[in-house]
Amino acid sequence: MKNYFYAVAITLAALLTFELHAASNHPMETITVEQGLLQGSSQDKITVFKGIPFAKPPVGELRWQAPKPADKWQGIKKVTKFAAGCMQGGNPPSGKSEDCLYLNVWTPAQSSAEKLPVMVWIYGGGFSFGATSEPMFNGVKLTEKGVIFVSIAYRVGQLGFLAHPELSAESENNVSGNYGLLDQIAALKWIKQNIAAFGGNPDNITIFGESAGAISVSMLAASPVAKGLFQKAISQSGGSFGPTRKINYPGENMTMLEQAEIQGVEYVKSFGVNSIAELRKMDAQTFIPKQWSMPGGWPIVDGYVIPGDQFRLYEQGKFNDVKVMAGYNSDEGASFVWEKDPQKFIQALHTRFGPFAPQLIQAYSVSDKEITRSARNLIRDVAFGWHSWSWARLQTKNGNSPFYLYFFDQHPEHPKESSQYGYGSPHAQDIAYVFQQLDPNPVNTSKSDWLISEAMASYWTNFAKTGDPNAEHLTPWPVFDNQNQQVMRFQQSPKVGPVPDRKALKVMDEYFKWRRTDEGSAWVNQ
Repeated sequence: MKNYFYAVAITLAALLTFELHAASNHPMETITVEQGLLQGSSQDKITVFKGIPFAKPPVGELRWQAPKPADKWQGIKKVTKFAAGCMQGGNPPSGKSEDCLYLNVWTPAQSSAEKLPVMVWIYGGGFSFGATSEPMFNGVKLTEKGVIFVSIAYRVGQLGFLAHPELSAESENNVSGNYGLLDQIAALKWIKQNIAAFGGNPDNITIFGESAGAISVSMLAASPVAKGLFQKAISQSGGSFGPTRKINYPGENMTMLEQAEIQGVEYVKSFGVNSIAELRKMDAQTFIPKQWSMPGGWPIVDGYVIPGDQFRLYEQGKFNDVKVMAGYNSDEGASFVWEKDPQKFIQALHTRFGPFAPQLIQAYSVSDKEITRSARNLIRDVAFGWHSWSWARLQTKNGNSPFYLYFFDQHPEHPKESSQYGYGSPHAQDIAYVFQQLDPNPVNTSKSDWLISEAMASYWTNFAKTGDPNAEHLTPWPVFDNQNQQVMRFQQSPKVGPVPDRKALKVMDEYFKWRRTDEGSAWVNQ
């Protein structure tokens, strides 16, 4: 009898311990993926997994190779801290390392059977900077709206995009240079294979990003290698519809593989060596770019990941026909007009646009007295606006999936005397609104800021759920129509209006058409 009561006591203690453990942990805190068991951390009703490896570390012989599947592990892997960001000139909060191919998951699911929509964030940074550990990219607010949020890392700079004949020769696809994009594709494959364990729907994935992340989204939407890995795409200040050229400019930054390989050979020689094997022995710190414009730090037209000129691919209907939301900010140009001397700036326009410079200067009313709003609008459109507008027109004409175009112009009213410093919404300002990470200080944030932020987060997550951003409580956002060409304007409140500077955009369109002629191509590559 004594042993019986002892056994009962042990059993009750075990049950109590189990109940206490269950009460202190989210039911999704420990899950199984292809590589093994993962343990994250719970925060209210959300479980977060930080630093999940989706590929082998791209180090040693794997430097400048396509990513390889991650190794399996034994036991439970705790994933509660961000992994280091990829090697770069910037300083990510989590540090930086060549071993950087990790992703993070925020899930509100209470079980793996929920099949929630998935949003995959691709950071920007000119393909030279960026990390998932930036505080702005906290997925909690979006997750609270009923989606799973995933942020993925990819190699940047020369470690992510160096092309070289030796690298092309050792590739089974006879290409090199787009390793950062292949990282993104590898992460999407991992997500499609494993997201169900987090309560996600592998057949309802939305990719979204800003700047270089948005350009990546555009490229993935045209890449046959990424076909079927996502169903929807959101591009914030991005798009890659410009023609190729030897000397890169914003909006025209694509190089052909052959030219990129020539630049790669010169890059290798700059280290006093003659082979990739020698370069692979060097410390990764060696390849941190000293300046942003160095060759080998941008995606290229390789004929594989990026098959060709994306504008022409869309004209031919050769793209992943998924639902798209895309747009740009009103004062993108403020970040890219570096020449403060008006006359020198106008001279630079002649160097950049050749015979089309006078037409563009007139179309945008660029003054020779000061670098005005018009000059910045010109730069805004050549780098961002024209690409988003062209993407909308091309997909609407040659695809079957809807396209939603927006224009972000949420900012304080600036007095005229301060217009040279800023009058609209600069590059990247929209991120805080989408992620609902606005400054809580009422001195810096108005009621309309919170209204716009809530609307954008709702539109974004609605789109991820159904492919339609609309809901009863929101201003109706029309599908882009080539005849009507209406956009959603985020300006104090959501409102529908015409495409900004459309007449000037048509002149920009003529410039890009000329650039694709033999005459235009010969002029820029002379």
